[in-house]
Amino acid sequence: MTFTATNPYRCWTRVLLLLTAAVLSSCAIQRPPSGPAVYDFGPGGTHTPPSNRMTPLAPLEMGLPHASAALSGTAVLYRLSYADAQQLKPYALARWSMPPAQLLGQTLREHLSQRRAVTTPGDIVIASPARQRGAAPIPVAPQAQPAPLLNLRLELEEFSQVFASPDTSAALVRVRATVTLRSATGESLLAQRSFVAQHPAPTPDANGGVRALAVAAQHISTNIGVWLEQMPHPATAP
Repeated sequence: MTFTATNPYRCWTRVLLLLTAAVLSSCAIQRPPSGPAVYDFGPGGTHTPPSNRMTPLAPLEMGLPHASAALSGTAVLYRLSYADAQQLKPYALARWSMPPAQLLGQTLREHLSQRRAVTTPGDIVIASPARQRGAAPIPVAPQAQPAPLLNLRLELEEFSQVFASPDTSAALVRVRATVTLRSATGESLLAQRSFVAQHPAPTPDANGGVRALAVAAQHISTNIGVWLEQMPHPATAP
């Protein structure tokens, strides 16, 4: 009968190798994502607006909103008002899918398009009356004059999560809107107004901040839409 002696050192070495492999495999599975989480305002509307609008509104030109350099990037920003309200801080592991001004522009355009046609500046050309060089303008019948257009310009002034305390925060969005009237004879200022919206964040972190900012952006869009509907019709505007 033959007996095979087992080397204790080899057994312990094999056990240690197996344990090391298991630990490394567990770390690989539980490793946090290498990049920051990317957020937007959600998928947007899921229904088609009715084609027969009850109150037809004049077409509106709207370009991309402008923003300061601090808000031109994709960082998710917050302020600690209880420590230093003047300092904007970015979350390290969170960012927007595009600059906040573009996200706000998309939300507003989607909202306004439910009641009126929204175009990009330059899509509709308002030509001046034709005239030959050195000649007087050719008279044009009043009914042939192209209707003037409303033009909306937006400037995003604030878009951040403001912490009143380490556990309490709210989204703050501030936008300045300017409406002009563009016609064949030029462009004139019609109205200007600032809009502010605040919404409490459900959690004191980046996830809660972006959710609250999305709601605040919806409030801004609704308020701007109501304000625009109070504008005089371009055909009767001064």
